[in-house]
Amino acid sequence: MIRARVLILPKRTVFDPQGEAVRHALGHFGLASVERVRVGKEIEIEIPGEGDQAKIRSQLETIARDFLANPVVEEFELHIEGLP
Repeated sequence: MIRARVLILPKRTVFDPQGEAVRHALGHFGLASVERVRVGKEIEIEIPGEGDQAKIRSQLETIARDFLANPVVEEFELHIEGLP
């Protein structure tokens, strides 16, 4: 079994209103030194591990880039467990 985790965050150049709200709230808890917060989402995908591993990696990258993340305002990190 291959497990992929896709971390999707707003691009650093895009204003993140949720992140800014969290940063502001942290100030009320005495953590005013926090300079930046970005709020995103994590998606976990499990697929069978049989087959061409390069093709599996390519398919997961395509899913993350073309389906899960909005390339205009978001960036993603793909973490794959079960592939060499």
